Amino acid sequence: MEVKESILRRQLVDVHGVPLFQSIAEKWAQVESFQARPDDLLIATYPKSGTTWISEIVDMIYNDGNVEQCKRDSITNRVPFMEMLIPGIFNGVEKLNMMPSPRCIKTHLPVQLLPKSVGKSSCKIIYVARNAKDVAVSYYHFYQMAKLHPEPGTWDEFLEKFVEGKVVFGSWYDHVNGWWEKRKSLPLLYLFYEDMKEDPRRELQRVLRFLEKEVTEEIVQRILHHTSFQEMQKNPTSNYKHAPAALMDHSVSPFMRKGISGDWKNHFTVAQNEKFDEDYAEKMKGSTLTFRMEIPEAT
Repeated sequence: MEVKESILRRQLVDVHGVPLFQSIAEKWAQVESFQARPDDLLIATYPKSGTTWISEIVDMIYNDGNVEQCKRDSITNRVPFMEMLIPGIFNGVEKLNMMPSPRCIKTHLPVQLLPKSVGKSSCKIIYVARNAKDVAVSYYHFYQMAKLHPEPGTWDEFLEKFVEGKVVFGSWYDHVNGWWEKRKSLPLLYLFYEDMKEDPRRELQRVLRFLEKEVTEEIVQRILHHTSFQEMQKNPTSNYKHAPAALMDHSVSPFMRKGISGDWKNHFTVAQNEKFDEDYAEKMKGSTLTFRMEIPEAT
């Protein structure tokens, strides 16, 4: 797959107030007209919030814990990224249109940009949210290695952009709060990355109940093992090593970097943290959402 230099490191384009990749903006009509089906499962997240993790978990559930079946193809083909369009390489809407039901669909769209057909279809939705500080750090490293993004600049410069919502898919604050409110009107399970790290079994059981699936204890164990960070990091169908090196340079930073909670403490200066906390308190004022900025280490 040849990657055209012209699509790399381009500036973002505003789509209804949300910064998106130019290639998505140019074909926005196909996203708006996407037709959801009642038996679809939509996996929605802000970037770097455990998207691939929950996608692998769901694919394992749908395939009754069959590890080999879940290695049938890359995660990008098993759970296609709906709005993503990379000219000559990937078109999420086209890929999904050709998929048989039931489909698992990935999106990073804030709720206000969701195709209208999703709400009308009553398909189930799983949303995963992660604390803002860890997302900012993970997103910074992702910007460095995934060259569809504009140049990230320094960590300090990127953090400023993140706080202002001037990154791909816009404001973290608008995203997590918008989807939090939407759970009142859509069949939506809202999960937290930190909860998944703290007790993967408990959160897997929540997903199983939401999907109305019953599996044996043996399958539960298999899913937990196969979807652990260590296993996914070395799994060629989930670690994004299949992506062209011109698009994703794993030598700069691996796609699956650490998979921990609290890594922000290794990056934020005292001054950055104080400024961030002040802004965070203002932007989250009035929200019933609460996040844990770290979780206790497992003993």
